Amino acid sequence: MKVLVTGAGSMLLGGVAAALAARGDDVVCLQRRPIAAPDGVRQVQGDVRELDAVHAAAEGCDVILHGAARVGVLGTWEDFRSVNVDGTANVLAAARSRGVSRLVHVSTPSVAHSGHSLVGAGADPAVTGRKGAFYAESKAIAERLALAADGADLAVVAIRPHLVWGPGDTQLVGRIVERAAAGRLVMVGDGSALVDTTYIDNAISAHVAAIDAVRPAAACAGRAYVVANGEPRTVRELVEGICRAAGVPFAPRQVPVGVAVRVGAVVEKWWPRVREGEPPITRFVAEQLGTAHWFDPRPMRDDIGWAPHVSLDEGFELLRRSFQQ
Repeated sequence: MKVLVTGAGSMLLGGVAAALAARGDDVVCLQRRPIAAPDGVRQVQGDVRELDAVHAAAEGCDVILHGAARVGVLGTWEDFRSVNVDGTANVLAAARSRGVSRLVHVSTPSVAHSGHSLVGAGADPAVTGRKGAFYAESKAIAERLALAADGADLAVVAIRPHLVWGPGDTQLVGRIVERAAAGRLVMVGDGSALVDTTYIDNAISAHVAAIDAVRPAAACAGRAYVVANGEPRTVRELVEGICRAAGVPFAPRQVPVGVAVRVGAVVEKWWPRVREGEPPITRFVAEQLGTAHWFDPRPMRDDIGWAPHVSLDEGFELLRRSFQQ
């Protein structure tokens, strides 16, 4: 197949592009900056907000894996909307005009998470109308836009990878290790909330499986799926496992959930005025760390034929070896 991947600069989407190229697919990556692409991957520099660039990159493609997105909490609503919503609209328009028959839209579980506990949940419908949560709101609108485009000529499936981590991860792993090493690790609540995560190799294989499964009238067409290891652990276990793998001390300070949420609200407001980069705590992060959220992995198995092949304990061991190297 010829596959267009948007957002291949991320660990996850770059890994999917490499896996597709390794098995012999013709892979084109569209991103704003050059990346260290594997052999067999062609790069096209451009922005998903530029319709002509997306049209050119989609020429001759059979499938599009759309993962380019504005992430984080810093920025205006226009910043998030223009990339996540308008960018998705451009990808859909390019798919139609170039005769692309399959689209895998990379979403996030946060489109359906409003701060309450999720226990053994499925991929509930995306929820809109959340003021201030620009990332989740824009991704929810984008997912609904993508799934609404599913039809006889273009099959669409939305994949929501949950808390992807592994060697080379600068987000979850990198931030935990950096703060633990500096003695600034904080545990929201007592760390007993059960959460699901996804080891990077599993997340990559899930996206490849979705690319292979989606087609008009397939069981997965027009639907959303959460990708996770299916091994809920407490936040404390997960953070401690990452610290142990990295060889840094696990000595967190505990902050009550309510306090963390209120502090996060203040930090969100003032951080962009005094500092650069992502803030250490936000309302969304506090809610994520203080409430249970784990998912039922069976729909991915039943409709797409995917199951995780690396357990969390195996993932921690692989992470430990990567830090040793």
